[in-house]
Amino acid sequence: MLILQRRKGQSLSINNNITLTIVDTGADWVKLAIDAPKEIPVLRTELVEAAAENQEASRTISREVLNKILKQK
Repeated sequence: MLILQRRKGQSLSINNNITLTIVDTGADWVKLAIDAPKEIPVLRTELVEAAAENQEASRTISREVLNKILKQK
């Protein structure tokens, strides 16, 4: 892991096509602006984790329960 120190208004570049800029900072938070190509997904880690949990939960549901849910709609 690379750890960098940046100040408000400063940027860093990743692979010549992604730029991260420090927009604002607080005591325990930082606001970033991310400029990346549209084909590169940029997601918050908690959303990636939630999606993985949902996928895992969907694999464990039985056909019977799934059919029951679908019939209710």
